[in-house]
Amino acid sequence: MKLLSKKEQTRLLNRYGKWAVISGASSGIGLAVAKQLAAASFNLVICARSTSALEQLRNQLMNEHKVAVLMVSADLAAERGVEELIQATYNLPVGLFIASAGFGTSGEFIKNDLRSEVNMLHVNVEALLKLTHHFAQRFAAQKSGGIILLSSLVSFQGTPFAANYAATKAYVQSLAEGLAVELKPYNVDVLAAAPGPVRTGFETRANMKMNMALNPDEISVPILEALGRKTIVLPGFLTKLLTYSLSTVPRWAKVQIMKQVMGGMTAHQR
Repeated sequence: MKLLSKKEQTRLLNRYGKWAVISGASSGIGLAVAKQLAAASFNLVICARSTSALEQLRNQLMNEHKVAVLMVSADLAAERGVEELIQATYNLPVGLFIASAGFGTSGEFIKNDLRSEVNMLHVNVEALLKLTHHFAQRFAAQKSGGIILLSSLVSFQGTPFAANYAATKAYVQSLAEGLAVELKPYNVDVLAAAPGPVRTGFETRANMKMNMALNPDEISVPILEALGRKTIVLPGFLTKLLTYSLSTVPRWAKVQIMKQVMGGMTAHQR
């Protein structure tokens, strides 16, 4: 795993302090970012549903990097899960929040289970909104802080066969862009990270088959390097290739292209 340079580690630590909160830290991008921040000497509050995965990560980070790690085992789809994470951080000098928790569904919208679609809204949108609001208020009051919201390449247009998932990420993308301007006077940095396909376990839960995908370790460094310098980052070569190849295509045509892409990834469902 490629680590941030010492210069970047020092920059992040000096700007955002000693404590970071990461939701969805037990796997995928959240896990990769947690490892990067621990290597940079950040103390961490890590949150996910799996207690065993969190315990394993906590022990690894504490042993390897000698940092403090507080784990919060909570389901952010539930109101009490969000409150548990907020309560666990009240007395900590948190300066960095990474909202990585989320999941996707795929297939024809009318054939999908409504409970799963609503549950995805609770995690991807509602929980993210509540946590972002809480930490944005805290950071604004202390006149410093950083927020990273995990968007997606599918946030920039409608995406057939992942319509509701893409809609949740469009919300995240729009929220991050707006907050980046609102919070700048308070010395709070907001970054929307919009990667392309990433092997995070997402494809298994979403019942998709990805032929090309990024490794989470590949994109954790460019995401953290962009914080405080940009408001949007397209991490990884594959993400940039997919984005720029569609840059001159009208929005309606992008939707049709995404129909072909997602149609291929979900063909086994039909």
